Amino acid sequence: MGTEVVILAGGIGKRLGHATPKPLLDLCGKPLLGHVMASASAVADTVHVVHGPALEEPLAESGKQFGGPFTPHLQPEPLGTADALGCALPSIEDAATVLVLCADVPLLQPDTLAQLISARPKTGLALLTMRQSGNQLGRIMRDDRGQVAAIREHADATKEERRIDECNTGVMAASAGQFREWCARITDSNAQGEFYLTDCIAEAVRDGTPIETRECSTTEGLGINTVQEFAVAAEHWQRQAREQLMAQGVLMEAPGTVWLSAGIELEEGATVCIGPHVVFQGSVQLADGVGIGPYALLRNCEIGAETEVEPFTVVEAARIGARCRIGPYARIRPETELAEGVQIGNFVEVKKSRIGEHTKVNHLSYVGDSEVGRSVNLGAGTITCNYDGAQKHRTVIGDDVFVGSGTQLIAPVTIGAGATIGAGSTITRDTPPGELTLSRSEQKTLQGWKRPRKAEDDK
Repeated sequence: MGTEVVILAGGIGKRLGHATPKPLLDLCGKPLLGHVMASASAVADTVHVVHGPALEEPLAESGKQFGGPFTPHLQPEPLGTADALGCALPSIEDAATVLVLCADVPLLQPDTLAQLISARPKTGLALLTMRQSGNQLGRIMRDDRGQVAAIREHADATKEERRIDECNTGVMAASAGQFREWCARITDSNAQGEFYLTDCIAEAVRDGTPIETRECSTTEGLGINTVQEFAVAAEHWQRQAREQLMAQGVLMEAPGTVWLSAGIELEEGATVCIGPHVVFQGSVQLADGVGIGPYALLRNCEIGAETEVEPFTVVEAARIGARCRIGPYARIRPETELAEGVQIGNFVEVKKSRIGEHTKVNHLSYVGDSEVGRSVNLGAGTITCNYDGAQKHRTVIGDDVFVGSGTQLIAPVTIGAGATIGAGSTITRDTPPGELTLSRSEQKTLQGWKRPRKAEDDK
């Protein structure tokens, strides 16, 4: 039989003081549970997740965000970790190796888990430990021969036992049949009144079951129980992710200032440059030759080859084509698509629009709910007036259109291909292709007109 992973995800994270259940907390673009599932899927084909009622609906609705396929098991009441494991065991054959993981230990690496599985005696148990003092983790109790005798939970440990620095990570492996037997014998006679999975160790010792241990770093074994531990885990993950990207050839001017996301994907062999203080969120795909300027924010977007994202630019839920230039200080909002060679300049906002090849929107403009053709020039201060107070309306601009500065296009409206719109116009009706259209009131000078003044100005 192969290896099956059981992830215990019943904790709600009271000490974190957050309304979101702990397994669902976002750590650098992926839920804590998602990080654990990624490592689990690398060492086993079958993954089980034991959860409480609070996770039942999120797991059913958003299962894809957690990685590969998994089988959920409901633990109706939080009766302890041994009870949680017992919820999954009925669906696992006795001969299968079961690797138990915790949803709040997100930094464990697949290699560490694979080594633990390999270290497990054929008919025994393998336990992952780490060295750390001054925490509230269970302590590894060893006999005079140095063999593991038990795990003493912090709440039940004496002062002397709490001085032991070898701690339990919550990760162990044994056969499903063995876990089934041990869990059946465990009682809730402890300070918390719970069925501790750690009591399996003492049961294994009573049975004469061989126990092997492997030790991981305190970084890998870090469990998330406080906001401070969450922050430490995030920084460790960031450091590791930066190193991985730089190993792939990504150039970062100031790596320690860049905030990465678990959803970053690089085109194979891509050379990418990332400036200081850039933030990535969600799923971001970067093609070869992309450059990201300082203080840019990219969220759930695709950036095409050789595109430059200038400083202080925000790109969210958009698709950017090759050889575009965006910013500085531009905002590209959701459902926007920019074709090849588009230029979006400073203080320009684009929302839910498609913009054709080599079109330029360089200064102080708003383009919303629009279809813009190729080789169009939208002058400074052009606004597509898409909202009437109740409904959004669409603006269509044909190829090779030139729109003068300070123009307002009142949607719904269509600007014909090759048309020119005079600067300062307010366009309320469709314009014909290839013609100049403008709307301006006559300029007048009123001779002798005096500007109104306050009474005190006359004194």
